[in-house]
Amino acid sequence: MPVQGKLVDVMSVELPPSRLAARSIITRRHALGVLGGVAGLLGAGGAAARASTLVGVDDVLTESAVLRDPDIPVAGNKDGDVTIVEYFDYNCPYCRKLAPELAQVVFDDGKVRMVFKDWPILGPVSVYASKMALATKYQGKFAEAHEALMSTSSRLTEARVRELLAKAGIDVERATRDMEAHGGDIDRVLARNAEQAKAFGFRGTPSFIVGKFRVPGILTMAQFERAIADARAAAKARK
Repeated sequence: MPVQGKLVDVMSVELPPSRLAARSIITRRHALGVLGGVAGLLGAGGAAARASTLVGVDDVLTESAVLRDPDIPVAGNKDGDVTIVEYFDYNCPYCRKLAPELAQVVFDDGKVRMVFKDWPILGPVSVYASKMALATKYQGKFAEAHEALMSTSSRLTEARVRELLAKAGIDVERATRDMEAHGGDIDRVLARNAEQAKAFGFRGTPSFIVGKFRVPGILTMAQFERAIADARAAAKARK
């Protein structure tokens, strides 16, 4: 694979003091070199941002692996010019709170590819929810499953997951069979997602890639819009 295929430009949003402990850290464990500079301001709130370039020595952070995993369904505009990748957990309250605002940004823009990458870090039920949701793609219902599991306000249990999926019109028995039949493929998707999240230095959910910029934390709608615009400008500048 060409060297340029291993380049991932990242943007780290400066977090407020109360969340400094959650800032991303790049370690030698992931064999990533860091070449950095100041990226200016991100969002209406004026949060400072840094830009760095990560050069991976393996295939964890290639553009194709991060932005275009063929085993993960794409939402939004499948032919969009900017991709947003969200690393999330179905039991994460911040992910749920952000979901409708992010969906509105994607809808209003009209040219954004949206990739939801399950990163179930909040316990066994989160893993079960992720596996069931990924299994629904085999009946063409991943988008419905994702929306159903993100729309609840209660903490998930396995029974609640099945209930929500059934209410969304999903064949839960088939999803259960598909989860078992395709268990190896689903486990590999979750493993890739986790490897990427750790390689990026993400410390929790939600975390995002916008174009080729890393955003480890929650943004407002205005900040997402600015990040998308910055990603388009960066892509244009590279041409």
